[in-house]
Amino acid sequence: MTIVVTGGAGFIGGNFVYYILKNHPDDKVICYDKLTYAGNLETLADAQDNPNFKFVRGDISNRAEVYKLFEEEKPEVIVNFAAESHVDRSIEDPELFLRTNIIGTSILLDACKKFGIKRFHQVSTDEVYGDLPLDRPDLFFTETTNLHTSSPYSASKASADLLVQAYQRTYQIPATISRCSNNYGPYHFPEKLIPLMIINALNGKKLPVYGTGENVRDWLYVEDHCAAIDLIIRKGRVGEVYNIGGHNERTNLQVVKTILKILGKGEDLIEFVTDRKGHDQRYAIDPTKISTELGWNPTTKFDDGIQKTVAWYLENRGWWEKIISGEYKEYYSKMYDNR
Repeated sequence: MTIVVTGGAGFIGGNFVYYILKNHPDDKVICYDKLTYAGNLETLADAQDNPNFKFVRGDISNRAEVYKLFEEEKPEVIVNFAAESHVDRSIEDPELFLRTNIIGTSILLDACKKFGIKRFHQVSTDEVYGDLPLDRPDLFFTETTNLHTSSPYSASKASADLLVQAYQRTYQIPATISRCSNNYGPYHFPEKLIPLMIINALNGKKLPVYGTGENVRDWLYVEDHCAAIDLIIRKGRVGEVYNIGGHNERTNLQVVKTILKILGKGEDLIEFVTDRKGHDQRYAIDPTKISTELGWNPTTKFDDGIQKTVAWYLENRGWWEKIISGEYKEYYSKMYDNR
């Protein structure tokens, strides 16, 4: 079948492109990406020679471009990764997140209604649920947990989820939604916690950690996430939400110390900085539904996945060294200097 992967030049989208090309060699994969700061064609370099892969540059919030894509490519499945996704950036510039994450999603849904598709899948986040208290390790997010957003980013993603559900009910769009925990792995943009800490440690720079570093995240290796989405678009029930979690909870400080230990660096590189506004305390997903219905379970333990991730960044310096310049350096300075 023909699958359009929006945001396929980004971190998770790029990994998903490779996953489909490897595991479903008869499928045609079209990456549709605006190539904003986090979209990188070099991420897709190894896919370019595959006859079943095609890259189309475009913006999901541009209706004419999206309709042209549907007319020319006649996709059967849309997997929507395209999103502005960094919480700190959303605090600095909320409007950008509303335009891409909400308006863009609505335009994709309108195209699905106009041209027809077999499945529209919305890639969402556990951040739409808000957070959990640190002193209640027995609590987890389920698919019925109320939406309770904390940032412009998570609010925009929750809004997109509600649009998808509304289009599914009103227009019978065959849609599904997945909400994942924090991903990590190859091709992760350097502003995110794990790659930022790896790269700073390699360069002997300070590792900025918000607050006291006690905030907890459930870490999901990106290939496990790709496998879950693949199952959902082929076997998931239309209209359903599926939570995808890694069962790998760690405090941010534990993650940073693990990276330093792998790299043989001292903990004196850690530098605590002013906490993020509205910083969520703990994320933890219960993936029982997708496990029971579709047979998916995470296969990568955090201790193994972080070793593989660090090794990838050591072996692919050229990829991330080209990124650390220009806009990223200006943004980094703005967010972390003098905190």
